[in-house]
Amino acid sequence: MASHVVGYPRFGPNRELKSALESFWHGKRTTKDLLEVGDHLSSSFWKQMAAVGIKYIPSNTFSYYDQVLDTTAMLGAVPPRYGWSGGEIGFDVYFSMARGTTSVPAMEMTKWFDTNYHYIVPELCPDFNFSYASRKAVTEYKEAQKLGVDTVPVLLGPVSYLLLSKPAKGVEKTFSPLSLLGKILPIYGKVVSDLKAAGASWIQFDEPALVLDLDSHQLQAFTEAYSELESCLSSVNVLVETYFADVPAEAYKVLTSLKGVTGFGFDLVRGTQTLDLIKGGFPTGKYLFAGVVDGRNIWANDLAGSLSTLHALESIVGKDKLVVSTSCSLLHIPVDLVNETELDEEIKSWLAFAAQKVVEVNALAKALAGEKDEEEVEDLEKGGINVIQIDEAALREGLPLRKSEQSFYLDWAVRSFRITNCGVRDTTQIHTHMCYSHIDDIIPLIFDMDADVITIENAHSDEKLLSVFHEGVNYGAGIIPGVYDIHSLIIPSAEEIADRTIKMLTTNILWFNPKFVFKTRDHTGVKRALKIMVLAAELLRTELAHARKEKYE
Repeated sequence: MASHVVGYPRFGPNRELKSALESFWHGKRTTKDLLEVGDHLSSSFWKQMAAVGIKYIPSNTFSYYDQVLDTTAMLGAVPPRYGWSGGEIGFDVYFSMARGTTSVPAMEMTKWFDTNYHYIVPELCPDFNFSYASRKAVTEYKEAQKLGVDTVPVLLGPVSYLLLSKPAKGVEKTFSPLSLLGKILPIYGKVVSDLKAAGASWIQFDEPALVLDLDSHQLQAFTEAYSELESCLSSVNVLVETYFADVPAEAYKVLTSLKGVTGFGFDLVRGTQTLDLIKGGFPTGKYLFAGVVDGRNIWANDLAGSLSTLHALESIVGKDKLVVSTSCSLLHIPVDLVNETELDEEIKSWLAFAAQKVVEVNALAKALAGEKDEEEVEDLEKGGINVIQIDEAALREGLPLRKSEQSFYLDWAVRSFRITNCGVRDTTQIHTHMCYSHIDDIIPLIFDMDADVITIENAHSDEKLLSVFHEGVNYGAGIIPGVYDIHSLIIPSAEEIADRTIKMLTTNILWFNPKFVFKTRDHTGVKRALKIMVLAAELLRTELAHARKEKYE
C-alpha cells in the first residue's frame, strides 16, 4: 500500500522563509542567501517525508511567494507594465508582480478557493505571447534527485490556471482567459518533456477548479487539454489532483475519462459525496489517491474512520491501485508540533500538524497493508531489552458508541497491536496495559492480542476486573493486577499489598504493579511506594515458599 502527500508547508518550522524574505526585501540578504534558505527548506521536507516512508513525495510545492505566481512565471505571463523583456524570470520581476514597486502596482491578490491562503491572480489578454520562462519545476526535481529522493513534480493544471485568471484591464467584456488554452499547452508540454528527461516517473497536475460549478464549455476544456497533452504524457504516470470539496457528478465523469491520466486524487474529508461517485464507478486499472487525512485542520486523524473508508475503496479499486493521501496540500496548517513547547500535553495529544499528518498518512497505508511496524521494538531488543510494554488503551477508549460500528474498530485495534510486535524474538516478553476498562465483554479480543503479560486496573475498582479471570476464563498468559491506587494519597503497607495479592493467585504467572503510571505522584512518594512493593514481593515469596514446604512435608 502506497502513501502520498499533496503538498507541504513552505514557510519552515520556525518561519525561516518569512524571516529570509523580509531581510531580502530590506536589502539585508542577497539572492544567493535567499536561495540557500529555500534549498534548505525544500531538502529538509523531502528528507523528512522519505524518512517517514512516503512513496509519492511532492516537489515544486515550495514557493517563495505563491504557486499560482510560480505558474505565471513558468508560462512567461508577465503583464507589460513590469518591463520584462524575456529570458528566465528572476526575483526582481517575480517580486514586482507580487508586491509592486514604487512606481508600478502589484497584481491582484485574492483568496485561494475557500481557504485563508491568497494567490496572485494572473492578468491575461488575447494577444499574450507565452514562453517557457521558469524551469523551477525541473530544477527542484533534480535537487531532490541529488539527495536520493525521487519526487512527484507538481504543476498547477492548465485549465485551473486559466479559470483562476482574469482578463487584463480593458478587455474584461470581450475576452475569456480560457480561450488561451491552446497557447499555454505547448509550454506545459515542454515542462513535461524536461521532467521526463530528468527521470520523473510521475507528474501531478492540480486541477482544483473541477470542484466548482462549471458549465459544459469549461468542462470540455479539461478533455481538450489532456487530449492535446496525451502524446507528451506517454511513458510517464500522470496524477490529476482535486481538493477542497466534492467533485460534481458531471465533472467526475469528465475527470475519470481524461486521456493520458494514470491516477485521480480526491478530497474525501470535505468531499463526502465523492465516495458515492467512486462506488458508482471508477475506471479499471487507474490509481485512486484517497485524501483521508485532513490537510486543513490541526486535529489528529480518526484512524478508525479513515481505515473504514479505505477498506471500502480497496474493495472497489484493489489494494495495488489505492494510495493513501492527504485531502489537500498541508500548506494550510502549522509545520510541526515539536515546536509547541508551552502547549498543554493533553491538548497536544489531540493535535497533528504537517509533520504529524505525514506520519498519519504512512501509518494508515501500513495498517491497510498489514505491514510490520516494528522498527522501534527491534531497536529496543538490540539495546538488550527483553521486556517491552505496549499500551493498548485505544482498545476501549476509542470504541465507537454504536454497537454496529464496534466490531470493525476492535478488530482493527487488535490487528494494529499485533503488527507492532509480530517480529520480536521469542525471548522478548510483550506486556500490555489496560486501565479503567470494562474488559469482560472483550476477553476473546484480549486473547487475540497475544501479549505475554497483561496489566489491569484492580485497586480502584474493588477487584472487579480481576474477577473476570476467576469466572472460568482460561487465560494462560501473565496477569498484573494493580495493587496500589496511585491516585490515592494513602500508600498501603507491604503487608496490605501482600494480603491483597494472595487473593489473586489464580494463575501460575502473577505479577503486581501500581494500577497506573506514577506521573501524578511526587518523587519521594514514588520511591517509598516502590520500596514497599519490593518488600511486599519478598514477603509473598517467603510465605509461599513456607506454604509449599508445609504442603509436601
